[in-house]
Amino acid sequence: MTQVEKAGTGTASGEPCYILAVETSCDETAVSVVKNGTEVLSNLISSQIETHKAFGGVVPEVASRKHVESITYMLDEAMQASGITPRELSAVAVTQGPGLVGALLVGIVAAKSAAMAFGKPLIGTHHIAGHIYANQLEHDIVYPCIALVVSGGHTELVLMESEGQFQLIGRTRDDAVGEAYDKVARAIGFPYPGGPHVDRVAHESEEVVTLPRAWLEPDSYDFSFSGLKSAVLNVINQTKMRGETVQAGAIARGFQESVVEVLVEKAIRAMREYRAKQLLLCGGVAANQGLRTALRERCEREGIELLVPSMKYCTDNAAMIGAAAYAKWKRGEFTSLDMKADPGLYLEEWSVQS
Repeated sequence: MTQVEKAGTGTASGEPCYILAVETSCDETAVSVVKNGTEVLSNLISSQIETHKAFGGVVPEVASRKHVESITYMLDEAMQASGITPRELSAVAVTQGPGLVGALLVGIVAAKSAAMAFGKPLIGTHHIAGHIYANQLEHDIVYPCIALVVSGGHTELVLMESEGQFQLIGRTRDDAVGEAYDKVARAIGFPYPGGPHVDRVAHESEEVVTLPRAWLEPDSYDFSFSGLKSAVLNVINQTKMRGETVQAGAIARGFQESVVEVLVEKAIRAMREYRAKQLLLCGGVAANQGLRTALRERCEREGIELLVPSMKYCTDNAAMIGAAAYAKWKRGEFTSLDMKADPGLYLEEWSVQS
């Protein structure tokens, strides 16, 4: 649980807020400086994709070591690129969770050190809140709104009635969307990371293998993709047993159409039920062209305002952490320096207190 200390801010004086933000929850080392929660002054990202590709997925111990190798250099580079001096900083924000505990620890230790060295308050930040507030870097968020979070480890529908307030109304009961994409990609024979390959060939294929949709209970906003993954494996195994060639494009298209239809329908239903003013697409899978296109077309027909981050803000980055932390800074909700990494940090618990 996040430990919060109340303190005053510079909001009343009208002074700008500059937040130095750090994100190391998985396999990207990222540092950014964000002004007033909306203006990105610097945003550095060091990806480890090539390192983990040899293993077919992220190796936590390797990810942690890579973060250690680059974090100090990136902190210095981000500050220089922003043009802001340490004295001008308002706070230091860092992803507290969820994520890989070893990777989180590297960022937290670096952020604590910077906060102590610069004499600035610390803001432990929720990773998913960051993905949601990535939209704030390019759009004005209007409340109440619904956030559809789709990433490697999370698939959730979140109701936000006001700034910094999160209510989880739906979540995955098994695999997250990103996990399902990677598992299906591996079964088809695509290299890591497999999601973009599935998206590409699904778009290119004229053939489609019809696959089931997991709607669950009629009134449920939860998701389930484990059965769909099993259905894909069954198609592949039966094809091989018949001595036929696996049609990767047709399977990928059928899988993607199933995933996208369920995500879109449940998001639209939530918008109606909660009378939300905007739908926010968030997370790494928000970069999926099939999902972006289907959601945009459906929202246009329904007259719903859809916010989608640019590609650079869909995947893990530190600018989104600075944007989310701004809601805490405005209320003077800072985190104690004895904060610990919390791989299971709940989004609702991280909500602002006032």
